[in-house]
Amino acid sequence: MAYANIRKYDLRYSDFDFKDELKLSALLELVQESAGQSADELGFGYHPLKEMGYGFIVTVNHCEFVRPVVLGDSLTVETWPLPPRHVIFERDYRLTDGKGEPVGAIVSRWCLVDLASFRMLTPDALGEIHARCPYRAEKALEPANWRLPALTEGREVYRMTAHQSHLDHYIHVNNARYADFFLDCFTEKELMERTVRAFRIVYVRQAKEGAELSFWRKDGEGGTLCEMREGDEVVARFGIAFAPRG
Repeated sequence: MAYANIRKYDLRYSDFDFKDELKLSALLELVQESAGQSADELGFGYHPLKEMGYGFIVTVNHCEFVRPVVLGDSLTVETWPLPPRHVIFERDYRLTDGKGEPVGAIVSRWCLVDLASFRMLTPDALGEIHARCPYRAEKALEPANWRLPALTEGREVYRMTAHQSHLDHYIHVNNARYADFFLDCFTEKELMERTVRAFRIVYVRQAKEGAELSFWRKDGEGGTLCEMREGDEVVARFGIAFAPRG
């Protein structure tokens, strides 16, 4: 039987936004939790890798929804690692509700890094852990593209400073917090009229405590593109597509 880590989450009021729909940041926190549990099961969780001086860093999260996850729902996350290619590690997730009906799927890319130098490593660095891992080639979904285009036009929406409360145990801004930062490029009225159909976050470089970040936005027929910048350097890109509510 193909490997998967499967966990049901009973969602809290605080996991939902003002529309009673699951926050994107809460969703990313839940799948991050499932990824960590799966990695623990397979022998390459946070603590074993820390002893080796290694860590996994997410580089892309791409999500597509069948329908919104709403207040009163539970969420079951099924996740598994795919066979790695050179320095690219992929992990997929299927999302179902309390009745077992699909509500969405996520595909993600990661890199394994040496935490002292942040040099990217190949799977061979994991030795026997890699050799015995029950990778699963099945895809939860097939994104048309893993990348997002550079924002050559657009307008600056706001600025903020990264603080210690945004950081994770790698001392950079946690990947789930980016979803909140990017959604703050939109107004309450804009979001009230729409629900998220799909989104993608491409993490280009780390944001550390004290980083002065600016957020830029460009709307198009297929959705909205945003960029997070530190000075002239791109930190992350965000693409989002909406559907009318109801």
